Amino acid sequence: MAEKSFKYVIVGGGVAAGYAAREFSKQGVKPGELAIISKEAVAPYERPALSKAYLFPEGFARLPGFHVCVGSGGERLLPEWYKENGIELILSTEIVKADLAAKTLISAAGESFKYQILIIATGSTVIRLTDFGVQGADAKNIFYLREIDDADRLNEAIKAKKNGKCVIVGGGYIGLELAAAMRINNYDVTMVYPEPWCMPRLFTADIAAFYEGYYANKGIKIIKGTVAVGFTADASGEVKEVKLKDGRVLEANIVVVGVGGRPLTTLFKGQVEEEKGGIKTDGFFRTSVPNVYAVGDVATFPLKLYNEIRRVEHVDHARKSAEQAVKAIKASEEGKSTEEYDYLPYFYSRSFDLSWQFYGDNVGDTILFGDNNPTLPKAKFGSYWIKDGKVVGVFLESGTPEENKAIAKVARVQPPVESLEQLKAEGLAFASKI
Repeated sequence: MAEKSFKYVIVGGGVAAGYAAREFSKQGVKPGELAIISKEAVAPYERPALSKAYLFPEGFARLPGFHVCVGSGGERLLPEWYKENGIELILSTEIVKADLAAKTLISAAGESFKYQILIIATGSTVIRLTDFGVQGADAKNIFYLREIDDADRLNEAIKAKKNGKCVIVGGGYIGLELAAAMRINNYDVTMVYPEPWCMPRLFTADIAAFYEGYYANKGIKIIKGTVAVGFTADASGEVKEVKLKDGRVLEANIVVVGVGGRPLTTLFKGQVEEEKGGIKTDGFFRTSVPNVYAVGDVATFPLKLYNEIRRVEHVDHARKSAEQAVKAIKASEEGKSTEEYDYLPYFYSRSFDLSWQFYGDNVGDTILFGDNNPTLPKAKFGSYWIKDGKVVGVFLESGTPEENKAIAKVARVQPPVESLEQLKAEGLAFASKI
């Protein structure tokens, strides 16, 4: 097999790869210098679309509509954009071995790729129930959602099992967004998760109560405090029942599992320093190996705002960390300096006609403001997190662009708070005056 050689290689073809490519282009990368190697068959796209509009029965999203960088209001980078900019897009190519000392990557087909500078943007893989030996978890029509191929297979099943029964295993991001999408497709939907409320890593009980109530009003059944321990299949091998730990058995034509992900770092084990489940980097996304950078889900980086090291799984960080790494690479080549990454954690989600945003850190005491009654035609409410007398995090449902900007500013500035009662009474007005 011929060996290919590039100055820069990005391994992984997700959101981070696309935003890094755009930044390289801005910084004047020369034709033939940069390659993106992706095991997916399509150019980088905005992954969040897969759990939302990609699954809608009408007005659905399809490529090329959501290639990067449309998710942040930028230009859409179609496959031909890479060609026009002299960037080699090497698709349907899985890297199975990385030798960082020899600066070489080997693909499943035995191709060899040499680089001078490597950006690791491998992202996460989904945690599968088969990993835990769950009985019957390999039945047909049990789906996971990570890549466009997964979404295509799910869409085919949605059409084939029209108006059927769907069980969603998991109560996080994917669980909530997919429960909404399946309900919009007129499925009978049941959500199952072990925690006392949905999205427990971020939501308080008060916030979760609104979404659970809203979903219940949409006809979605929610079963909390138990897990799926087995599946039964029909004669054709398609899932027909979900067995729960509490003894209940649910009928299902489709099961979608969203129980979390794992950063894909296996290629680099033992070659690069790791921390908190990811590859340890500095504020420029440099790893412990010279000329090797790590961005997005796989990077454990210094979160300047809180003076601690964290790993963040979110599309916003994937975009921004990729841009930061490329700026740092270019600055170091030109002997210039660049600012360290100064990230404000940001999470958001959209389902049905709801849309929430969260900025900052969800630690300390919480104050709920507004009205979180799920039966209101347009509920608007939020929450502040207060630690050491300062507001450190803000959540808002149904905010306007201006209001969302205001809560982001609060989380960044961390204003002091005199009294929690006063903060509750002021509600959103507190954010608007910062």
